[in-house]
Amino acid sequence: MRHLFSWIIILILVTGWAPAGQCHGVAGSIDPERGHQITAMYDDGEPMSYAAVEITAPDAKVAFQIGRTDRNGVMMFQPDRPGRWQAVVSDGMGHRLELETVVAAAAPSNEPPAKQAPAVVRPGGSRVQGIITGLAVIFGLFGLTYGWRIRRRHLRSS
Repeated sequence: MRHLFSWIIILILVTGWAPAGQCHGVAGSIDPERGHQITAMYDDGEPMSYAAVEITAPDAKVAFQIGRTDRNGVMMFQPDRPGRWQAVVSDGMGHRLELETVVAAAAPSNEPPAKQAPAVVRPGGSRVQGIITGLAVIFGLFGLTYGWRIRRRHLRSS
């Protein structure tokens, strides 16, 4: 039992000192007003530099465009038809961001096209939720260990 308790303490110390930058989520957007600019970043604000991007046109089986973001996590594309366009951004280390934007049909008049809000995606929970979940697991393990030790002592004394 002492060994289990020691391993739990070591695990807590190691995970408590792990760099915060190793685990984070991703966020991004497609801004149609900037020529369909894809912006991809980690949830701490750091850009997803040089991440692979695959853009798929509506009802297409082959990628419309394949490329990489720049050092600022930005890539541009120019759609050639209306419909729902998809972009998948992957940094090659397990972080993946899927974005969508709807391209409206070209307006026949000289009026500018209707404004569309940028598509923003934040998959997964926030960093605070992850910390709370981790602490809940740690306290839960301690509670189970403590309860098991008390029960064993009670059974020995009976």
